[in-house]
Amino acid sequence: MNPNSLNFKLIIGTIHLFAIFILLYFVFSIIDVKDLMSYEFIRLNKDIILKYKSENFLLLTISFFIFSVIWVLLLGFTMPLVLFSGFVFGKWLGMLIVVISTTIGATFLYLLAGYFFRDMIEEKLLPKFFKLREFFKKNDIIYFMCFRFAGVTPYAVQNILPILFNMPLKNYVIATFLGNIPPMFISVALGSGIKDIIDINEELSFFTVLGSPEIYLPIFGFFIILIISLFIKKFYFKNME
Repeated sequence: MNPNSLNFKLIIGTIHLFAIFILLYFVFSIIDVKDLMSYEFIRLNKDIILKYKSENFLLLTISFFIFSVIWVLLLGFTMPLVLFSGFVFGKWLGMLIVVISTTIGATFLYLLAGYFFRDMIEEKLLPKFFKLREFFKKNDIIYFMCFRFAGVTPYAVQNILPILFNMPLKNYVIATFLGNIPPMFISVALGSGIKDIIDINEELSFFTVLGSPEIYLPIFGFFIILIISLFIKKFYFKNME
């Protein structure tokens, strides 16, 4: 079958969607979303999680790394990944793992979507984002880094958007890696801070958060990122809408 034929692309698209549903079913069949949002659940299971990490560090690291790549490839959102990475692996190692894995996953998605779904992506996204073409022509690395940093669109959309502008793969990888670092570091640090709070407190409260630099510094950093992102969006990407 011709890989450029419509039928072949539809088959690949169907397989991709099926893989997404299977992954989501697998994840949410063994994980209760309410538990993930429950501080009490996390506190009670912290020792179990960290004990497993200490006894199976290499296995857990490789498994999480591979899962993160596949999760991003299948259009998953990144917040659970970065919080978990910070909670389990700490700020610096957690950031390194999640930034590299999500960059690889985003790159695979960029290649896959560009090869099989270019026409569909151009049809759906080009009318909304065609004005960004001039930005990308000037310096695609810098502007795509800013685009990721500003969080103008959901992460999955960010990963496929440069297809509209034929961004070279090397530039895409560089801009994705560097653009992911600031916002992901804040979230990873927040996940790491939650673990530290659990170590010294039985209950999480508003005053606990305010009194802990492990928490309030990442949150403060998040707001700084948000303000800068709003500035970038207003003055550099205002013509995209």
